[in-house]
This record gives sequence, C-alpha cells and structure tokens, in this order.
Amino acid sequence: MVLHGGPGAHHDYLLPQYDQLATRRALFYYDQRGGGRSPVPRETPAGWQEHVADLEAIRVQLGLERLTLCGYSWGGLLAVLYYLEHPDRVERLALVSPASITAAGRKAFEAEFARRMRSPEIVDARDELRASGLAGTEPQLYQRRVFELAVAGYFRDPSDAVRLTPFRVTQRTQDVVWASLGEYDLRPRLQNAPRTTPHALVLHGTYDPIPIAGSRELAQLLNAEFVELPVGHCPHVEATDAFVRALDPFLPAS
Repeated sequence: MVLHGGPGAHHDYLLPQYDQLATRRALFYYDQRGGGRSPVPRETPAGWQEHVADLEAIRVQLGLERLTLCGYSWGGLLAVLYYLEHPDRVERLALVSPASITAAGRKAFEAEFARRMRSPEIVDARDELRASGLAGTEPQLYQRRVFELAVAGYFRDPSDAVRLTPFRVTQRTQDVVWASLGEYDLRPRLQNAPRTTPHALVLHGTYDPIPIAGSRELAQLLNAEFVELPVGHCPHVEATDAFVRALDPFLPAS
C-alpha cells in the first residue's frame, strides 16, 4: 500500500519511479481523501483521523489481514498514525522521507524550506521566468517551469526538479490535516507501542529540508533499519537506483 504525500496531493507524482518496485510485487496506490481524484465537499471532515479510517476501510474492503505500508513524506506520517491506531494490522513499514513525528520538527522544516526558496539561485530563476514572456507565448511550458521552481527547495540540486512528475495540492485538505494534528508529538505513543513492532525501514536524505534527526529518532523508536542517502526530499527522483536498492529487498515479494 503506497501512501503519497501532501496532505492533499495525489499519487501520480510518485510515478514512474515507484513502479520500479512493482517487478516482484503488486503496489496499491490511491488518492487520499481531499486530493487528486478523491475530492470531497468542503463540509466533509478531512483530518488525520479520517485519513486513518479511510486506510482501514480500504484494508477491510480488500480483505487483507495485515498491510505493508510504503509511505512517502506526509504518507510516512500517515503510516505511523495508522500503525498507532491499528498496530495488529501492520506487517511492515517502509517510511521514505517521512514528515516529522512532532510539530516542532514540522516547524523546522517550514523554516528551512522557506530559507531555501529565498536562495539567490531560485530567486534569480523566478525573475528570469517572469521576464521571459513564456506566459504568453508558451503557457504550458511556463506553467511547467512555475511548478519546478515551486518545488526546487525540496531538492539537493534544484535542477533535479525537472524530473519530478507535476502535481497539485488541495490547500484546504492540507490545512485541515495539520490543524487536526495540532501541537502533536507522537514520541510518547511510539515509546508505549506494543513490544512486537512491525519490521520497519526509514529512508531519509541528508539534504532533506525535513530534519534528518527526526527520522533517526523515529527509526530508533521503531527499532527500524535506517538508510541515509545523499539527496534532498525526493530520493525516488534524485537517486532512483539507490532508492530501489534500499526498498526492493525490504518489501515482501509476491
């Protein structure tokens, strides 16, 4: 079960790279509530508890006793939340560039990402784009370049953003999820989790704007294998081969 990031994004931006993990197993993708092809009315609840309940409902509908969860970014945090609510239903956890398990870690990420987006390299590129005239002459190319610059701060090398499949985030869903978590800190719950923790792997980039120290601590709390790659937030894009080498042997094969 592959859990995309966001919150409020959709699974498409994990493709085509994540499909390289499908040679020895079936992957199940879905767009989470309030994002992609799973829109919901504004009055429909879309907090973290609803996202966990949706995942549990999918497990029941598929008739699966236990799940292997491969969560990316916010999807990694969602996988942890699901595990805390349904520990007996998780077989394995593969957490890739997971969002922080504390509100303090999330604030540190926001500050670092904002700092990167103020870098001269990105600011100059935005100024050049505005002056290029592409908005009028080649609007599709212009929008693609706008997207690349909007996500450049996630990468160790901002030029790698060109290889990320474009996506959109439903801001309302993102806001609702983070508001529902409040000043969260999952460490006490993880410390008191069942002794029979699932097999777990945490993969994080050295240059991820999400602090790597938080993922190291998460790995310790889960008694998980920890893999560090010299990349930013998108290892499936920045180091595809190394990403596959790390996850393929860990995920169960069909």
